[in-house]
Amino acid sequence: MKKIHLKANERIDELQRNGYRIIQDADKFCFGMDAVLLTGFAHAKEKDVLLDLGTGTGIIPILMEAKYGCAHLVGLEIQEESADMARRSVALNRLSDKIDIVTGDIREADTLFSSASFDCITCNPPYMIGKHGLTNPEEPKAIARHEILCTLEDVVRVTAKLLKPGGHLYLVHRPFRLTEIITTLSYYKLEPKRMRLVYPYVDKEPNMVLVEAVRGGRPRMTVEKPLIVFAGPGVYTPEIREKYGF
Repeated sequence: MKKIHLKANERIDELQRNGYRIIQDADKFCFGMDAVLLTGFAHAKEKDVLLDLGTGTGIIPILMEAKYGCAHLVGLEIQEESADMARRSVALNRLSDKIDIVTGDIREADTLFSSASFDCITCNPPYMIGKHGLTNPEEPKAIARHEILCTLEDVVRVTAKLLKPGGHLYLVHRPFRLTEIITTLSYYKLEPKRMRLVYPYVDKEPNMVLVEAVRGGRPRMTVEKPLIVFAGPGVYTPEIREKYGF
């Protein structure tokens, strides 16, 4: 692996796939299980060109490359510090010829990339609406979690322009916004095709939802069996261990 300079508070974490590693800073934002589950839910082909909206430190493009190869992958990130970490992680894994990290605004993505130029788009967007309860909306963690710099509709609107006809969007979000997710996707002609709810424990309410939508797809959605994360406190279920490597 290539030697990469680390800044203060940064660390290198193993990704348990292809020997890949990632640079993170716990004081700013580290990737969570939602990003990993999204890459397990998504599908891509070796010939596909993929865009990850709001890529953060680049976890999704790196894992998607490890899992599917893909002809080329792009991560779009508005926060320069995160984008810089993502670029260094890409270089650390010797993937600079396959993965580009672009600094830019999701709301302007349709001006940064050509229309209908991506086979797949992935997104782990901010889940929470507005700035309610935030003491510092400028913090990287706040921007990643709250709709401060982009909304769900922003993500869906630009996706509808950037996906090829028949292209796939893969999204992870919160179940309490499921009605909004489905109606927004339908409005922009991104037909919801597949959904899976994620439960922390078998007897708890779901805390994540994984959604696949197809640009111009025909109406018909498959609801997959629930995904249970923990069998007990600190103990992952067999599916989580086997499929996701935890």
